[in-house]
Amino acid sequence: MSYTSLGGAVANRDAEISAQATPGEIALQARDAWNTELKRIGVGGGTAARTTAFYTSVYHSLMQPQTLSDLDGRYLGADMQVHTIRAGQSAAYGTFSGWDQYRAQIQLLGLLRPDVAGDMATSMMDFAAQNNGIWDRWLHLGAPTHVMTGDPAAPTLATWYAMGVRNFATGEALDSLVRQATVQNADALSDAGCPGQCTGQRPTLNTYLALKYAANDICHCWGGAAETLENSLADFSLAMWAQRAGRHDLYRQLLPRGDYWKNTFNTAVGYQAARKADGSWQTGFTPSTDAGFAQGSSATYTWMVPQDVSGLAALMGGRPAAATRLDGFFHDENGNWAVLGGNALRYDPTNEPGIHAPWLYNGLGQPWKTQATVRQVVDTAYGVGPSGLPGNDDLGTMSAWYVFAAMGFFPQVPGRAEMLLGSPVFTRVVLTRSNGVRLVVNADTTETYVQKVTLNGGTLGRSWLPESFVQRGGTVSFTLGATANQSWAVKDLPVDH
Repeated sequence: MSYTSLGGAVANRDAEISAQATPGEIALQARDAWNTELKRIGVGGGTAARTTAFYTSVYHSLMQPQTLSDLDGRYLGADMQVHTIRAGQSAAYGTFSGWDQYRAQIQLLGLLRPDVAGDMATSMMDFAAQNNGIWDRWLHLGAPTHVMTGDPAAPTLATWYAMGVRNFATGEALDSLVRQATVQNADALSDAGCPGQCTGQRPTLNTYLALKYAANDICHCWGGAAETLENSLADFSLAMWAQRAGRHDLYRQLLPRGDYWKNTFNTAVGYQAARKADGSWQTGFTPSTDAGFAQGSSATYTWMVPQDVSGLAALMGGRPAAATRLDGFFHDENGNWAVLGGNALRYDPTNEPGIHAPWLYNGLGQPWKTQATVRQVVDTAYGVGPSGLPGNDDLGTMSAWYVFAAMGFFPQVPGRAEMLLGSPVFTRVVLTRSNGVRLVVNADTTETYVQKVTLNGGTLGRSWLPESFVQRGGTVSFTLGATANQSWAVKDLPVDH
């Protein structure tokens, strides 16, 4: 197969498949290649069904990005011209479901294959250069489709940088993404493709920067509140990247933009809401509305502030009040679990804007509720067989969520590398990154609730792992039980902002 030419396809075939090869031999090679990837995570001590679901999820998570380049390094670019990969780049990769993947899939890819993540970053950067400098939200192969909202390339590359990925032109990439976030482009005022495929990337940027929110009536975007939340998170992640890179002026410029989500939080109703350019709120609001949002309700999007859980809690009346509200997001009026989707007021495991929400309890000082909620989702929304996924896998995103949940930790926020703790469904997990770093998880049982945790032999009194765990490796050991320990990790809360 080749995306460049028939000759490229012939050369790829002749180099990869001998003339004497049989279909069975080729199938065995494919099986061996996949087993090499799956074995980067070894698990034990879980049930057969959970083990099957786990490895199926790892498989799903690694199906994208896909290799685009021929063996000679040529590939089809975003401009539909043939290009050659850069020196030191192993391959060009494409198909990036940005809005979906930056919430879980890219973190798992960065953990397992930082080498591929770096090559993917290079590919995305070159696709942007071939696309008039625009980093598109959703790449089909290397070409722009404009699907969804926000600026997902920014948190993606910032997260990889935080995880220690360095095999790409980091300064060049940061400069290009900052330019996209600060200089309005020619398509920013276009309504073409809206709502689902709005042509403008960082639409109506000048107005956004002046108002400090995306005005729903003139934003040329899918939904103003969603765009504001997405851009706030993207700008926060760029600020984190700039800080790590020692570019402190850029950090100070971008960090306040991570707070723009507050400007679409309507304190009168206690939710994110669509706001007009004149400052007024769009009429007819209910928490179930999708006006101003993209594939989700206000009730879901209101929680989409992983970079500032403390700030969100303050607007909700404090951490205890916010935790009580979160309880209502996962339970119905009678207190029963409501985590399977289908209700715009409740958690939806089938789509991305709220999939981080079960882990927010850690930042609210009630980590035992994260443990219970994540385990409920793992055991009811996921499984084996035709109903084993809660919805569209979105290029491995939902599967990556399951992989993290099963291992007992989950990325805290894009642009950083801390991990929030839940409870593992296996007694042993060994993850070996392609750079040789090993992450080990031990547990005495597979019960739901954390009783205590040690990190590299020392007692851990907080519900999160430092970035060093991802960057340099380590061993985290859980003591688990059947009842909630409501005194563990309730004070030393995850650092945000």
